[in-house]
Amino acid sequence: MIRSSLRRGLLAATSVTAIAFAGVLFAQPALADVTNGGFETGTLSGWTSAGTTAAVNSGAHSGTYAARVGGTSPTNGNSSIAQTFTAPGGSPSLSFWYDVFCPDTVTYDWATVTLKDNTSGTTTTPLAKTCTSGQGWKQKTSALTTGHSYTLTLISKDDNYAGDPTYTLYDDVVVSGTVANDFSISDSPASTTVNAGASAMSTISTAVVSGTAETVNLAASGLPSGASATFSPASVTAGSSSTLTVTTATSTPSGTYPITVTGTSPSATHSATFTLTVNGSGPTLTQVSTDPFTNTSSQHATELEPDTFAYGNTIVASSQVGRFTDGGSSDIGWNTSTDGGATWQHGMLPGITVYQGGGSWARVSDPAVAYDARHGTWMVSGLVIDANANGAGVTVSRSSDGLSWQNPVLAVGNDGQGYDKEWIVCDNTATSPHYGNCYVEVDITSSGNAVVMSTSSDGGATWSAPVAPSGGPSGLGGQPLVQPNGTVVVPYSTNGSSIRAFNSANGGTSWSSTSLVANVTSHGVAGGLRDGEGLPSAEIDASGKIYIAWQDCRFRSGCPANDIVYSTSTNGTSWSAVTRVPIDATSSTADHFIPGIGIDHGTSGTTARIGLYYYFYPQANCTASTCQLEVGFLSSTDGGTTWSVPQTVAGPMSLSQIASTTQGSMVGDYISTSVVNGKSVAVFAVGKTPVNGQAFDEALYTAGGLSLRGGTVQAEQAPAHSAPAPSTPPARLPLRTAH
Repeated sequence: MIRSSLRRGLLAATSVTAIAFAGVLFAQPALADVTNGGFETGTLSGWTSAGTTAAVNSGAHSGTYAARVGGTSPTNGNSSIAQTFTAPGGSPSLSFWYDVFCPDTVTYDWATVTLKDNTSGTTTTPLAKTCTSGQGWKQKTSALTTGHSYTLTLISKDDNYAGDPTYTLYDDVVVSGTVANDFSISDSPASTTVNAGASAMSTISTAVVSGTAETVNLAASGLPSGASATFSPASVTAGSSSTLTVTTATSTPSGTYPITVTGTSPSATHSATFTLTVNGSGPTLTQVSTDPFTNTSSQHATELEPDTFAYGNTIVASSQVGRFTDGGSSDIGWNTSTDGGATWQHGMLPGITVYQGGGSWARVSDPAVAYDARHGTWMVSGLVIDANANGAGVTVSRSSDGLSWQNPVLAVGNDGQGYDKEWIVCDNTATSPHYGNCYVEVDITSSGNAVVMSTSSDGGATWSAPVAPSGGPSGLGGQPLVQPNGTVVVPYSTNGSSIRAFNSANGGTSWSSTSLVANVTSHGVAGGLRDGEGLPSAEIDASGKIYIAWQDCRFRSGCPANDIVYSTSTNGTSWSAVTRVPIDATSSTADHFIPGIGIDHGTSGTTARIGLYYYFYPQANCTASTCQLEVGFLSSTDGGTTWSVPQTVAGPMSLSQIASTTQGSMVGDYISTSVVNGKSVAVFAVGKTPVNGQAFDEALYTAGGLSLRGGTVQAEQAPAHSAPAPSTPPARLPLRTAH
């Protein structure tokens, strides 16, 4: 017999009208959990197919596409598409359209539709077996039960008889009903630790669960005594986020407090828990030293820009003391602990400036500490400054015990050139071919910030003539590190635009060309604070793996604030992708800067124990009169893969409480962290309200040894460099000096 070959195929899918419903208020019919019901994607995405199926662009019930189940040539057995969905509220129902092309009889070929209620385990047949041809589009509907899960299967059966292929078009599958508006709420971080009197922040995120986005009003309850909570903003549209700031009082009792953050919309209420631990007085802050000077040419009492180095149980810290507004200080102070940071002794280095021990220089700046194990000598380097506020060279003060200090030796300079930002390190690996060598890095400002190195092999008594790395790089703030095999790696800032590094494998006789660690993208810190402009903080683990940390905004859209980030290398030439330390969410309002990274030198690799101190503003968008400066700390016990919850160890302090300079208020261009007996020790500048007629009360404090704890907060890595690092340094930027 002759059979019609007219083909049209469509599966019951979401109509254009139904799609439009998805954007209206929740009281209206809305698409609920049926994906691609109108097949307007031009595919069967969202459906599970079996047999012969396709999305076709002819004969659709509405729109452009329909689903054809079965083929235009004979097929054997059932073809089908299926999808599982959940019924919404408000008398929900299912509807679909179908058009059958069946030139045979229902005995052999047919179209049928089944609807299985997965919740109750029952199955109905909205479309019984039918075999018609030329009848056009027809619609079927079925009632649903709110909240039940259903599997809809659209079927076409063909007996594979030559000359009468059977197929069915389905289109405009719609589930209608009343879709309730709902949202979820979460916080990140979900917990944090602060000192009494400090603030904690968490990003409160909301998301649309069903229906349309409504306004969510935020509130906090369960606050400890004396604490207050604010949300910025106080209400959000579901899908947006807010920053929760909990401010404690100095009288807030120590303890752990589960704070309930509640979001309320016209349709729903949900909550999340933010766990706040208050340290009472926090880690006990010990004042390490104070400014003893009274000369009227510099600011008192001010101590700032500390560096530390530890060997055995001894820690030596140094800092600027009596800061001048236009560069340098009255002297460099030394602060030494011989019991792992429990107690401290302090004094001033003699023979450098005219203010202490008969020195001849007008000022000194940029202190850095090293220890030479081979020669049993502690060293503090400094940038000596002449009466015209020009950096004149590098001195090295030496001591056998960190307590009694000799007058300095001149390592580099006093030759009419300008210098800035020196650093010092020694090779302390007994098996190294260059054991006992010490290295100074400095830049020559009068030669375009040209970077040079000098070497000593006699405990810092004498120093070699400066040697420039291959290619003559320009930059500042280099921090040399020595690997166990004696290779010296020197990361430095290319005047703020990037971090690069060079190395020497022959004990400082010659130095390589530079390699790119990473370009730097940073947010300008508010309030006119002098923030080091991305100078690197560098450390090394027991295996020789190098960690370089700096402030960077690349992880935050629009660069509204900085995170602390780092890159690592095992050879000093190939560097990892930049990794973000997860102090808080990238949507937080906090700004983080001036990092000081420290590593337990007895650990390495995936068990390397890291401590990180840093300064931060809880609110990045502040002014010189409103910015609140604090000191934070967190740690990792797995080489930086995961991190502990951060804690605030000092602050808040106002910018008016710290030294004023021509480049901004100042706690230092850098800080430092040392690890002793498994604990992280740092010395940092803290400003307080001055008394006794002093202009300032900015002194050095320590929180003692903070335990290096692991955590569960995952670090975030940026994509790896898409191209090899250039073999030559970038073009020089406008020069800066920072002494």
